[in-house]
Amino acid sequence: MHQQKRQPELVEGNLPVFVFPTELIFYADDQSTHKQVLTLYNPYEFALKFKVLCTTPNKYVVVDAAGAVKPQCCVDIVIRHRDVRSCHYGVIDKFRLQVSEQSQRKALGRKEVIATLLPSAKEQQKEEEEKRIKEHLTESLFFEQSFQPGLITMAILRT
Repeated sequence: MHQQKRQPELVEGNLPVFVFPTELIFYADDQSTHKQVLTLYNPYEFALKFKVLCTTPNKYVVVDAAGAVKPQCCVDIVIRHRDVRSCHYGVIDKFRLQVSEQSQRKALGRKEVIATLLPSAKEQQKEEEEKRIKEHLTESLFFEQSFQPGLITMAILRT
């Protein structure tokens, strides 16, 4: 008796989607950041088709917003910010990458990537450094004492 090997039934919406990076930061004063690349990975044994959706499509150009990824391959998706005005500083936009099996219509999985426009890379670095210093200053040291007759030892525990 010959048993046929069947592919497991894929449940709609539960397939993990692998995208890098998971956040895009555009800087108004640095034109080289106005164009960024998302990489979509397909670690599976079957081909995937993908579609890129956006909460604010008028602010971005997505090159190849739909396509296919061969099994165990990846594709690069270019995203350009085309509306670099100060009224958009700090606004969080979202991209959704939706994937489905090559021969199916239903979405098997999705992943959201956030995108933010900031005024300056230098300003952002300064804020991150200040935040890191504050976090370091608020760290507390706790000492654990273990008792052995005639000997006191201390272990440092960080929070």
